[in-house]
Amino acid sequence: MFFDSRRSSILATNGMVATSQPLAATTGLRVLMEGGNAVDAAIAAAAALNVVEPMSTGVGGDMFALVWDNKEKSVRALNGSGRAPAAANIEELTKKGLSAMPDTGVYSVATPGTVHGWETLLDSCGTMPLSKLLCPAIDYAENGFPVSDIISFQWQQCLGKLSAFPSGTEMLPNGGTPSQGDFVKLPTLAATLRAIAEGGSEAFYNGPIAEKTAAFVQEHGGWLSVEDMATHTSDWDEPISTDYRGVTCWECPPNGQGIAALGALNIAEGFDIRGMGAQSPDAYHHLIESMRLGFADAYQYVADPRKANVPINELTSKEFATTRRALMNSKTAMATVPYGKVLNGSDTVYISVVDGQGNACSFINSVFSNFGSGMVVPGTGIVLHNRASLFSLDPNHANDLAPHKRPYNTIIPGMATIGDELHLSYGMMGAFMQPQGHLQLISNMVDHDMDPQQAINALRFMVGNNNVLLEEGLDPSVARDLQSRGHNVGQITGYNRVSIGGAQIIQRDPDTGVLRGGSEPRKDGCAVGY
Repeated sequence: MFFDSRRSSILATNGMVATSQPLAATTGLRVLMEGGNAVDAAIAAAAALNVVEPMSTGVGGDMFALVWDNKEKSVRALNGSGRAPAAANIEELTKKGLSAMPDTGVYSVATPGTVHGWETLLDSCGTMPLSKLLCPAIDYAENGFPVSDIISFQWQQCLGKLSAFPSGTEMLPNGGTPSQGDFVKLPTLAATLRAIAEGGSEAFYNGPIAEKTAAFVQEHGGWLSVEDMATHTSDWDEPISTDYRGVTCWECPPNGQGIAALGALNIAEGFDIRGMGAQSPDAYHHLIESMRLGFADAYQYVADPRKANVPINELTSKEFATTRRALMNSKTAMATVPYGKVLNGSDTVYISVVDGQGNACSFINSVFSNFGSGMVVPGTGIVLHNRASLFSLDPNHANDLAPHKRPYNTIIPGMATIGDELHLSYGMMGAFMQPQGHLQLISNMVDHDMDPQQAINALRFMVGNNNVLLEEGLDPSVARDLQSRGHNVGQITGYNRVSIGGAQIIQRDPDTGVLRGGSEPRKDGCAVGY
């Protein structure tokens, strides 16, 4: 039972790029063909996506990356996410009668982390200058590009959101949302990208762009200041991992939610998922319950580890997974899912790149919701993300809103190794779908021997707050069986299936160097190689 796609996995040896829009994928491929490495190509593709898929990503958002160095046989993790402004405080919002962070508007805005992340990643792991890598994106913004099918669908859903502020018209070319095939130019965004190309992150975080950004937010009552912009930094972190049946799965550590994927994998490993059969009611039930437990723990503990105590080692341990697995019943869904007690004292773009030398970059970039906060900085084309909306207003929660603190972040690049060799560079865009997408992709490939494209095509489930959605096309008997076990089952259909995840996978054979790539058929993109 697969998504109706005739795609097969793409094969190449010299390099490969997989992402959600063909113009961006070929931008990254061009960089590889010109001698750039995986990091160079990922940044070029990310910048292009800012233009051709602007509702999902951009310089006003944030990013994370995992980098595989094939000479060193090592994985590195970069956190390029933004922090709450210095003036942020819970009391101001509770006095306004708010019990939760707003999803849009000024209070949802955190400091953008993308540009500093690009530069930090490039300085450490790249080979080409940022000025060169941004050229294709600038060209598309200045001279235009045709809008893709799924992207036009998502863009059209945001007319009201973009109309909330006058500057939203910068993302409403020709006075409205574009249809498939419309030719679009984004001149103010082009000017911003050109300024970054010429002046690096300094041009974004200091000077006129930073001043315009802070002034716009403060004009509407928000907190972001020029000081918040000027003092922003990215961080290299130790990646976190777990072993799933001989495959080591890597994630960035909190404040990202990759730990939810690792927790769910640890729980699922205790069941014979292969013996149950792919997409069988038994397999779905056990994976769904594993994911519900993984989410419960993430929602309780994931926060900025530089500002809160996050029990990472305990949450990723096999011992902890054993205690969580004991709550499950093979025949009945859990009525409630409590978080585990530890003993210690989306929309998004995803890019996978592997170069001819075997280096890989698993790269994710986002403004969170489509067009983020709904705020476009006037005269710049910068869409400000709404990542601060994920803070808690409970002062006793680990993820409580506080100055200079990073919020719980949904975007998570993935990577897998076997022994000391790269196995997979993978990811799945789609907010809270991401860790459960990682779980399903790894299970499809490890438990059921699927190749990258088959693993992506396979029909998915998506766990919600009190329900689980299944894709149309799945045998109705599966839904009936899950309902009989107590699951609240719904269905996701048509174009809305884009919300069930946008996956990209590149697999590498260490013996031959052959790359095998798959790309999400529910999105507009592709995998390309040479």
